[in-house]
Amino acid sequence: MRMTIHPLFLPILFSIVLYGNISYYALILSSLIIHEIGHILAAFLCKVKVEKCVIMPYGGEIQLKGGNSIAPKKQLIIALGGPVATLCCIAATQFLDPLLADPMLKIQFILLAINMIPIWPLDGGRIIMSLIHIFYPRVRIVEFYLSISLILITATVFITFILLPKSLFLLVLSIFLLIQIINEWRYRKYRFAFEKHVIKRLT
Repeated sequence: MRMTIHPLFLPILFSIVLYGNISYYALILSSLIIHEIGHILAAFLCKVKVEKCVIMPYGGEIQLKGGNSIAPKKQLIIALGGPVATLCCIAATQFLDPLLADPMLKIQFILLAINMIPIWPLDGGRIIMSLIHIFYPRVRIVEFYLSISLILITATVFITFILLPKSLFLLVLSIFLLIQIINEWRYRKYRFAFEKHVIKRLT
């Protein structure tokens, strides 16, 4: 398995280091890695091979062997792995020195709050997508959900643009998520047809 950092994450880290918050940068990076380890452990428990892990500004993304052919229940467990790892970090902060615990706790809550926003491709969005495929696998429902995600993130892009320069980080993150949603929308029908084909072949 390869672990890399997305190029978009580098300028964010550079700006943190530039302002002298190197220790804060270390906590952010370690928190993101722990979050992704949660996904990786969940994939291991589901007997799904992780081929690549990319650290993103909002958390990370893992590439799984089998892709869309992975059962929705396994996808749900894997999606939950990261938030569970973050919750474990929140619980562990009570055993740390207050100088370390306070910023660590703040980072975990921010990371958890961002990742659990129910839009694609955040963990909250992946959880909802998995539940759709488990309980009501219809392409129109998937399209409806992606449409809502697209509207919400587009509105966020406009709002953060208006609030510049204070909202620069959120603007960059929103644009990145918008691109991810657009890509998912473009291939939604092909992906859904492929999943249905695999499910029929396995049953």
